[in-house]
Amino acid sequence: MPKVTFITPDNKAVEIDAPEGLSLLEIAHMNSVELEGACEGSLACSTCHVVVDPVWFDKLEEATEDEEDMLDLAFGLTHTSRLGCQIIMTPELDGLVVRLPEGTRNMLLD
Repeated sequence: MPKVTFITPDNKAVEIDAPEGLSLLEIAHMNSVELEGACEGSLACSTCHVVVDPVWFDKLEEATEDEEDMLDLAFGLTHTSRLGCQIIMTPELDGLVVRLPEGTRNMLLD
Protein backbone atom coordinates (compact mmCIF):
# COMPACT_ATOMS: atom_id res chain seq x y z
CA MET A 1 0.00 0.00 0.00
CA PRO A 2 1.31 3.48 -0.80
CA LYS A 3 2.47 5.69 2.06
CA VAL A 4 2.19 9.43 2.59
CA THR A 5 4.04 11.57 5.10
CA PHE A 6 2.34 14.58 6.63
CA ILE A 7 4.72 17.12 8.20
CA THR A 8 2.86 18.86 11.01
CA PRO A 9 3.26 22.58 11.78
CA ASP A 10 5.60 21.61 14.64
CA ASN A 11 7.80 19.63 12.18
CA LYS A 12 6.75 16.12 13.21
CA ALA A 13 6.67 13.60 10.37
CA VAL A 14 3.61 11.35 10.41
CA GLU A 15 3.93 8.50 7.90
CA ILE A 16 0.74 6.58 7.24
CA ASP A 17 -0.75 4.07 4.83
CA ALA A 18 -2.53 5.84 1.98
CA PRO A 19 -5.10 3.64 0.25
CA GLU A 20 -5.24 4.12 -3.51
CA GLY A 21 -8.21 6.11 -4.74
CA LEU A 22 -8.65 8.15 -1.56
CA SER A 23 -7.85 11.84 -1.27
CA LEU A 24 -5.25 13.18 1.14
CA LEU A 25 -8.12 14.81 3.04
CA GLU A 26 -9.87 11.46 3.51
CA ILE A 27 -6.60 9.77 4.50
CA ALA A 28 -5.81 12.51 7.00
CA HIS A 29 -9.24 12.24 8.61
CA MET A 30 -9.02 8.43 8.81
CA ASN A 31 -5.74 8.79 10.71
CA SER A 32 -6.50 11.76 13.00
CA VAL A 33 -4.18 14.09 11.10
CA GLU A 34 -5.32 17.68 11.68
CA LEU A 35 -6.34 18.74 8.19
CA GLU A 36 -9.59 20.69 8.48
CA GLY A 37 -11.57 20.20 5.25
CA ALA A 38 -14.52 22.41 6.28
CA CYS A 39 -16.40 21.79 3.00
CA GLU A 40 -15.79 18.02 3.27
CA GLY A 41 -13.95 17.86 -0.04
CA SER A 42 -16.52 19.64 -2.20
CA LEU A 43 -13.96 22.19 -3.49
CA ALA A 44 -15.76 25.08 -1.77
CA CYS A 45 -13.01 26.19 0.64
CA SER A 46 -9.24 26.12 1.12
CA THR A 47 -9.03 24.58 4.60
CA CYS A 48 -7.44 21.35 3.35
CA HIS A 49 -4.52 23.32 1.90
CA VAL A 50 -1.22 21.41 1.97
CA VAL A 51 2.24 22.32 0.75
CA VAL A 52 3.62 19.55 -1.43
CA ASP A 53 7.31 18.75 -1.16
CA PRO A 54 8.90 20.16 -4.34
CA VAL A 55 10.27 16.71 -5.28
CA TRP A 56 6.68 15.47 -5.59
CA PHE A 57 4.88 18.50 -6.99
CA ASP A 58 5.38 17.73 -10.70
CA LYS A 59 4.20 14.13 -10.18
CA LEU A 60 0.70 15.32 -9.30
CA GLU A 61 -2.14 15.83 -11.74
CA GLU A 62 -2.39 19.50 -12.68
CA ALA A 63 -4.68 21.63 -10.53
CA THR A 64 -8.01 22.54 -12.09
CA GLU A 65 -9.07 26.16 -12.46
CA ASP A 66 -11.60 25.65 -9.62
CA GLU A 67 -8.85 24.36 -7.32
CA GLU A 68 -6.60 27.29 -8.22
CA ASP A 69 -9.44 29.71 -7.42
CA MET A 70 -9.82 28.17 -3.96
CA LEU A 71 -6.05 28.12 -3.42
CA ASP A 72 -6.02 31.89 -3.90
CA LEU A 73 -7.87 32.04 -0.56
CA ALA A 74 -5.45 29.72 1.30
CA PHE A 75 -3.42 30.81 4.29
CA GLY A 76 0.34 30.62 3.65
CA LEU A 77 0.08 29.92 -0.08
CA THR A 78 3.28 28.72 -1.79
CA HIS A 79 4.18 27.73 -5.36
CA THR A 80 3.72 24.04 -4.40
CA SER A 81 0.38 24.51 -2.60
CA ARG A 82 -2.50 22.19 -3.38
CA LEU A 83 -5.81 21.21 -1.80
CA GLY A 84 -5.69 17.85 -0.03
CA CYS A 85 -9.18 16.99 -1.28
CA GLN A 86 -7.88 17.13 -4.86
CA ILE A 87 -4.82 14.89 -4.45
CA ILE A 88 -5.90 11.30 -5.03
CA MET A 89 -3.45 8.59 -4.02
CA THR A 90 -2.04 6.37 -6.74
CA PRO A 91 0.84 3.86 -6.68
CA GLU A 92 3.01 6.53 -8.37
CA LEU A 93 2.58 8.77 -5.31
CA ASP A 94 3.96 6.19 -2.87
CA GLY A 95 6.19 8.17 -0.51
CA LEU A 96 4.47 11.54 -1.09
CA VAL A 97 5.43 14.20 1.45
CA VAL A 98 3.20 17.18 2.26
CA ARG A 99 3.45 19.88 4.90
CA LEU A 100 0.45 21.14 6.85
CA PRO A 101 0.38 24.94 7.06
CA GLU A 102 0.37 26.68 10.43
CA GLY A 103 -3.16 27.93 9.95
CA THR A 104 -6.22 27.95 7.72
CA ARG A 105 -8.60 30.58 6.44
CA ASN A 106 -12.15 29.25 6.74
CA MET A 107 -14.35 31.44 4.56
CA LEU A 108 -17.36 29.20 5.32
CA LEU A 109 -17.53 30.63 8.86
CA ASP A 110 -17.50 34.27 7.76
